[in-house]
Amino acid sequence: MLVSKYSKPEFSPYNDDTLVVGDDPGPWSAPVAQRALAASVRLPGSKSLTNRELVLSALASGPSLLRAPLHSRDSALMIEALRSLGTIIELVPGDGGFGPDLRITPAELLGGTSIDCGLAGTVMRFLPPVAALALGPVAFDGDESARRRPMRTTVESLRGLGVDVNDDGRGSLPFSLYATGSVAGGELSIDASASSQFVSGLLLAAPRFTKGLTLRHTGDSLPSMPHIEMTIATLAARGVQVESPEPGVWIVPPGEISGIEVDIEPDLSNAAPFLAAAIVAGGTVSIGGWPWSTTQVGAHLETLLPLFGATATRQGDALVIDGGDGLRGGAELPGVDIDLSLGGELAPAIVALAALASTPSRITGIGHLRGHETDRLAALAAEINGLGGAVTELDDGLAIEPRPLTGGLWHSYEDHRMATAGAIVGLAVDGVLVDDIGTTAKTLPEFPQLWAALVRDPDEIVTTVTTDTLLL
Repeated sequence: MLVSKYSKPEFSPYNDDTLVVGDDPGPWSAPVAQRALAASVRLPGSKSLTNRELVLSALASGPSLLRAPLHSRDSALMIEALRSLGTIIELVPGDGGFGPDLRITPAELLGGTSIDCGLAGTVMRFLPPVAALALGPVAFDGDESARRRPMRTTVESLRGLGVDVNDDGRGSLPFSLYATGSVAGGELSIDASASSQFVSGLLLAAPRFTKGLTLRHTGDSLPSMPHIEMTIATLAARGVQVESPEPGVWIVPPGEISGIEVDIEPDLSNAAPFLAAAIVAGGTVSIGGWPWSTTQVGAHLETLLPLFGATATRQGDALVIDGGDGLRGGAELPGVDIDLSLGGELAPAIVALAALASTPSRITGIGHLRGHETDRLAALAAEINGLGGAVTELDDGLAIEPRPLTGGLWHSYEDHRMATAGAIVGLAVDGVLVDDIGTTAKTLPEFPQLWAALVRDPDEIVTTVTTDTLLL
């Protein structure tokens, strides 16, 4: 199997026959849109769903099959972490055009291992409660940037459940725990204001706790509620019914987690830059396999992107964004004033569009993004301002004033969504160079090739592009 030249060997869940092509290509020249688009794109599976299903499959009472899962750095890190705890995960042929399916056979969880979290929040926050069910020591660490991500709630949660954790008082990676083979569970109160992943990580493992779990959030706010709803839905599909008698309280009964066969939805958040491209370049972009009902926050793109003057329609199984003439065709983009507290991971794409708008914008409800892969608010402000923009940080968001942008170096900060935000700006602005487009391997290793195919002359290519046409 051929892997994108922007991937790195340690990202791959495959075996030794994987071929990694090329070295670090250096800064990536973002292509400028030369014409209106007419593209249809199919994307691989949701990272959020893939990693939740991997965790539940490892804790299940029988085998599971994940069809059309995501294969990226984040999913590879989750696979290797679960394997290190004893779970059997096999690659089996898939027919979805997105690489192999995954067959997961649960086994007794064993410690005596170290887990590399990379920069994956789902690994660093979902797996410690799972590792607490193993027997023996388990050490957690990750990339240098991962050590700056908030983890105190996870550490304190484990201690509240009676797990022996050693973090030298940091409240961050690296840390280690000593697992005794079981967790009593019961009642637990946490402050998950920094990330909904703290809640999801506990809910996923809770059915295996001896007493289950009654979890209470004590903070003033809780970002990204749709991700918690996703967790609850994945549990329900496996026979675990989570009750929420009041906002911020969840009750998970002890019991079996069923093994299942499940189709992973395409990653709707990864669709954001491709759909935004229609607004910048003009024309249409469709994303196939778009579900009619989903817990993914990317579903909000259907209502968010029309705020910039686009139209959104459904055609068969696809969501189609029509940007009309587009910014490059002479249209002006209106600014927006929106609260993105339910879909903060969409903020980089939305802010990139707002930076190209003709009137001011305010994007709020995203203060928690300061604790993501990087401080996304500071990073977006710095990179847009570095190209001549006028972005000001607010307590919980960004204010963007319209100014003409010029080309220059766009830093990705090891953050996949920062890299794709630079690509959006580069569609409209000559000379944008993204310093590390390879960071998109976190959730979409094929991004550079998909993006190039998107903006290429439609007479030169087939405009329906999937990862198998690029990688196999």
